[in-house]
Amino acid sequence: MDMVTALAELGVTAATLDAGIRERLDRDGYVALAAVLSDEQVQVVRARLAELLTAEGDQAGLEVHQEAGTDRLADLVNKGPMFQPCFTASRVLACMAHVLGDFKLSSLNSRAVRPGQGHQVLHTDWGGPVPAASYQVCNSIWLLDDFTAVNGATRVVPGSHRSGTAPRLALPDPAAAHPDEVLITGPAGTVVIFNSHLWHGGTQNRSDRPRRALHSYFTCRGNRQQLDQQKYIRPQTRARLSPAARFILDV
Repeated sequence: MDMVTALAELGVTAATLDAGIRERLDRDGYVALAAVLSDEQVQVVRARLAELLTAEGDQAGLEVHQEAGTDRLADLVNKGPMFQPCFTASRVLACMAHVLGDFKLSSLNSRAVRPGQGHQVLHTDWGGPVPAASYQVCNSIWLLDDFTAVNGATRVVPGSHRSGTAPRLALPDPAAAHPDEVLITGPAGTVVIFNSHLWHGGTQNRSDRPRRALHSYFTCRGNRQQLDQQKYIRPQTRARLSPAARFILDV
């Protein structure tokens, strides 16, 4: 199996992305894909996350990390077939291929920001600056609730992925509002692809309920994964996945 074959078997063609999506990924560093998940799929995922949070309790998210003020879960590849679109959806994979070239899943986690919590400093998801177009990581946020200006939507600084630097090096206060920042808002079922060298961060959830999302995070194929999929993959998970899906996981 190789990247070209795997993408083709998962439905990615030259026509999967239009020129406008590619242009926005290159220029702005992010793009929203509407209705990747149906309303029914969103409901199924929400229900499964609730079950997992109850079952895992204070151990939830430990496979990767926990975060104060949030409910996190990790290793979702192994925790139900309802999460499989997060690493097999053709439009998402086409975006990853556009940004990264030869890639693999790094981790698949969930993050629910509790009321009054969630503000993050502007940051990137890579250890240091990289030259423009030498991108190593790209993320996708799967909206399980509508993202609004009130409930902790992610903020981004369009074009900052091309700066060749990181917020902690360039800004006097990465926690402060940036004059060029934009809030990513949209309805549940949307998937937001963003180059993970883009300056971004969560904002405070000022609503009265958690704001839920999945993070399906990808990296160049030669890099270490955030969660070692080969180490964690369960026999029953491997058995239900196609060879192309297993290639995306690098298992």
